[in-house]
Amino acid sequence: MPELPDVELYVERLAPLVVGESLLGVRLASPFLLRSVEPPLAAAAGRRVAGVSRLGKRIVLGLAGDLFLVLHLMVAGRLRWRPAGAAIPGRNGLAAFDFAGGTLLLTEASSKKRASLQLVQGGAALAALDPGGLEVLDASLESFRAALLRESHTLKRSLTDPAIFSGIGNAYSDEILHRARLSPFKRSTDLDAEESRRLFQATRDTLTEWLERLRRDTPGFPEKVTAFRPEMAVHGRFGMPCPRCGAPVQRIVYAENEANYCAACQTGGRLLADRALSRLLKADWPRTVAELEERRRERRAAAPPGEVPSA
Repeated sequence: MPELPDVELYVERLAPLVVGESLLGVRLASPFLLRSVEPPLAAAAGRRVAGVSRLGKRIVLGLAGDLFLVLHLMVAGRLRWRPAGAAIPGRNGLAAFDFAGGTLLLTEASSKKRASLQLVQGGAALAALDPGGLEVLDASLESFRAALLRESHTLKRSLTDPAIFSGIGNAYSDEILHRARLSPFKRSTDLDAEESRRLFQATRDTLTEWLERLRRDTPGFPEKVTAFRPEMAVHGRFGMPCPRCGAPVQRIVYAENEANYCAACQTGGRLLADRALSRLLKADWPRTVAELEERRRERRAAAPPGEVPSA
């Protein structure tokens, strides 16, 4: 899912293309994309774009007449800037936003169509779409800690809850927690003052550094927005060496998400297990990285010649 750095880059690159221009119209390829009925989508046609902004993980096109087009890309939604009148891709295309100088295409490379488009009237209606999470890059340490302490959650859940923090998702939460040297399953209410400070600084530094990296590495309109980047420390790097200590990156899979972490840096060498796997393996679940490596060595030694044992 595009998160704060990715969405900010979309906003920055889209603004000079459309602000001050008139939206000629919106072509829908999927009726399921539109999640609002009043005002009708046709009311946006002919309106001048007054601004482009981010609302959490949503992209907002502010139109003349106090109208707002609100796009949520969800997991697989992506934006493409193409020449004016470009056709909507047949397989993954959802919509086209037409301007005299070009067309903004919305695609979604997933069988689960989750991306959404809403047209709302007035600032109050727009504010109602805001989950209310804290904008960390604009926050103080005190407001950050207050947000953490409102409810007792795991740090992974707290960071990715849009009602607690704005714009952070699965990928950058992994990177933040690795930088802060904190377990994804530590409770938010169990942090001491120093750990809260480390998490606050790690959150700001990670988001800022990635936004600057994306700006530097993306000369034009973003075409390769992904949650998996080779420069990341732990996210999407299961089994690869931690860049800080060299220990293999671990992961926990749960529901439709996963947490990636370094046991040596974040959990004192202790391996974390999801509930289903813990119940299945019970006493056989390795508790540390050293124990896991020992199990692997034993399997390799016991495997018949030419057979590669599973991890």
